[in-house]
Amino acid sequence: MTSVLEAYDEEIVQHRDKQRFHYKDKRPLKIDSLFGEIELKRSYYRDRETGKYVSLLDQYLQFEGIKGFSPLVEEAAIELAVTSPSYRKASNTLETLLGYRVISHEAIRQHLLEVEAMQKERQPLTHPVLFIEVDGLYLKRQEKRIKGREEKIAAVHQGWEVNGKRVSLKEKRHYVHRGKEPFWEGLETFLMETFDYDPAGHRLVINGDGATWITSCRDYFQGRAFFTIDRFHVARDIRRLFRDHRRYRAMQKALAKYDGETLLIELNSAVGTLETEAKEERLEALIHQLEQYPEALGDYREWLKDQEIDSTGFRPMGSAEGTMSVFAKRLKNGRSWVEKGASAMMTAMVALMDKVPLQTLIGRVEKWTEPKEERPPKHFVEKVESTIGEATRNNIMYLKQRANIPVYRALKDLKGF
Repeated sequence: MTSVLEAYDEEIVQHRDKQRFHYKDKRPLKIDSLFGEIELKRSYYRDRETGKYVSLLDQYLQFEGIKGFSPLVEEAAIELAVTSPSYRKASNTLETLLGYRVISHEAIRQHLLEVEAMQKERQPLTHPVLFIEVDGLYLKRQEKRIKGREEKIAAVHQGWEVNGKRVSLKEKRHYVHRGKEPFWEGLETFLMETFDYDPAGHRLVINGDGATWITSCRDYFQGRAFFTIDRFHVARDIRRLFRDHRRYRAMQKALAKYDGETLLIELNSAVGTLETEAKEERLEALIHQLEQYPEALGDYREWLKDQEIDSTGFRPMGSAEGTMSVFAKRLKNGRSWVEKGASAMMTAMVALMDKVPLQTLIGRVEKWTEPKEERPPKHFVEKVESTIGEATRNNIMYLKQRANIPVYRALKDLKGF
């Protein structure tokens, strides 16, 4: 590989734009790549247009030599950091795959801390309604005297798509609340940046538990949104209180029929019939919670009909727990975080789930944005802003000739390595 790269470097020396790129000298380069450790000397130039010193070989291969390893190593490391249980596991997996320790777990962590999600184009809306699942995830903090906090997360989608027995959510995107503004204000800003969302024209269906920060959506959106209490949480609370109670079946039926009035009657009639004082207190708390918004026990599809919105194909809400389990698998299980680390990991996780490119120290991670094919998709990494890849391509004669020339094909295939 060293000989191949040095030969390509010599080709660039001979065919560069000599009016623009003034040859200076050859400088050593040591690269940890998917091919193993590579050492070579490559040419350095002064760009007369920008005044910067560059290696044209580095720029075409989309690699910044000062970083020590190739873009594809960084891309693989970051993806493994998100999908593996730990940074150390990601580092060990790469070592197993490549046969040598290409990057330490601390280096992976440092690179992940610098990622930034790149903005995708705004998505068109096929219906005048968006569906929002909201929940919180409590994370411990590593810093002394700093309490853990609840991360507020929303999953937004445009409805359901049925493919045989499989049901998936359409155009699902995720929002993790950051900043000091109220949650719902931040979420609506996210909706306007992510979708062709018009606050005056579109309606929202919001599903979540009874946390105050969630139910405050009723005041923020007023008549523009319908809040539905998460049925998983209500069913769980009723089951824990009334599993062997004679009125349990009646409560289940009322909940299944979206009959909030009957459910509240059943719950109130059961006061004083439970075995322990602790259960009685929990029942009173449940009744008090549900009586604050009895309409939330109803069917949101009836509300949409009143808004003259066709609800054909719309299904019951309730995917918040599934969303939280994905985040919890990587972020909880006894782990604690510093603020910047938790934020960076959630940024990367959301990018992976939403197929959004990530800007990194070396280039960017975007393999997961490519549609899946029968053959594995090509890995490619875009250069960082400081590079002059376009100028390089225009000044390597082989790259301006026919695509079937061997050197052309070889250089194309080596990008990122």
